[in-house]
Amino acid sequence: MACGWPGRAGAQLQLLPDKAPQCVFAGEARTISLLWSNEGGQSVDAKIRLRLYQEGSATAVLSEGTSWKQLQVLPKQTVLESAQLDLPGVRGETKFLVQWLDGADRVIGKTEVLAYPTNLLGELRPLLGEGRFGVLDPNDALKPSLRRNGVEFLDLGETDLLDFRGRLAILGPFQSRAQMREGLPQAVQRIAAKGAAVVWLLPTPGPKEEIKPSFYLVPEGKGAVAVVQPDLVAGLAENPRSQLNLLSFCRLALNPAPFSLPNLTP
Repeated sequence: MACGWPGRAGAQLQLLPDKAPQCVFAGEARTISLLWSNEGGQSVDAKIRLRLYQEGSATAVLSEGTSWKQLQVLPKQTVLESAQLDLPGVRGETKFLVQWLDGADRVIGKTEVLAYPTNLLGELRPLLGEGRFGVLDPNDALKPSLRRNGVEFLDLGETDLLDFRGRLAILGPFQSRAQMREGLPQAVQRIAAKGAAVVWLLPTPGPKEEIKPSFYLVPEGKGAVAVVQPDLVAGLAENPRSQLNLLSFCRLALNPAPFSLPNLTP
């Protein structure tokens, strides 16, 4: 989409499309990223506004022509920007559409946003029932969110993992292998063999490490261990997609099931 401004013939400003909708929690001042490109031979200096829609059974305009910023982009330049949106509370995944407009009210780009409720991790409570829940979280990436959602847990950083007798344990995320206790793999194996479901969030692999799947399930005795690469749970505190992934891995460890080929009809 190309747009010209007076005195800017040859300027072509466009918002590069995202590969997938951006995911945020509902609430005020939620940050999304924007990649603007000027493919023309002239600089762009434009006042950009946004229009916010909530998509559902009937599309509703939430914000009509809100001013965003004065954007300046040099010829043949691509710039990374960010914008903050105020999104209403939602009960489940809700789609929003942001239209970006120039000074002449022409739409020069669109951003799709998926908003989620802030209490996603509260879904752990019905999964656990009366079972105890343990967390080994050396970087406090998960524990604050659990407390905000009213999820009670045993801090495994303050006890020996081998003494854990609960139903589910989440180990990590770890910033490096140095953060993992000596003998951790053996301890994981032993508590899983006794019946615990374990979600093990690995640190970032080294360049020479063996290539592994993004996640995989290892049955151990009466229990199972879901081993998860860090990219799938990055930014747990602020990333709803990571929290949804974590919930899926907990369900998988609690109720192991074999995988099947995709798109097969019985």
